[in-house]
Amino acid sequence: MLTMAAFRRNLSLSAVARHGDYEWEDPKSEADVVNITYILRDGAIKNVRGKVGDNVMYLAHRYDVELEGACEASLACSTCHVYVDEKFLDKLEEPKEEEEDMLDMAPVLRPNSRLSCQIILKPELDGLIVTLPRITRNFYVDGHVPEPH
Repeated sequence: MLTMAAFRRNLSLSAVARHGDYEWEDPKSEADVVNITYILRDGAIKNVRGKVGDNVMYLAHRYDVELEGACEASLACSTCHVYVDEKFLDKLEEPKEEEEDMLDMAPVLRPNSRLSCQIILKPELDGLIVTLPRITRNFYVDGHVPEPH
């Protein structure tokens, strides 16, 4: 059994990290910049400067793109469903089985459907285009608009 003094010596603490905090940081250099285009539900285009390592869903929240993400990237919903431009599909990691299971619940599923919470930006995704479906399985009610975490 550890004494309290021994316990304290073995205890290490790290900074608290909330979901999506990284996406609120600006790129440290131009080499880290990954440009992404969101095509909104009404057809409007929103160009965003992301960076290597950004999560596409949390980045959308930072720039006020209306993309719900009810489960906060825990692979428990399909509210962050997007369509990925065909020329970028082969540059993405293969979807995990859990992502495929959640996509099965998404309305208007297409072969290029992905959960934006599972897309992590890397240099070869520069110029990525994602389109928000016209409808989604929304978990919020009464007109609630999700706020960035």
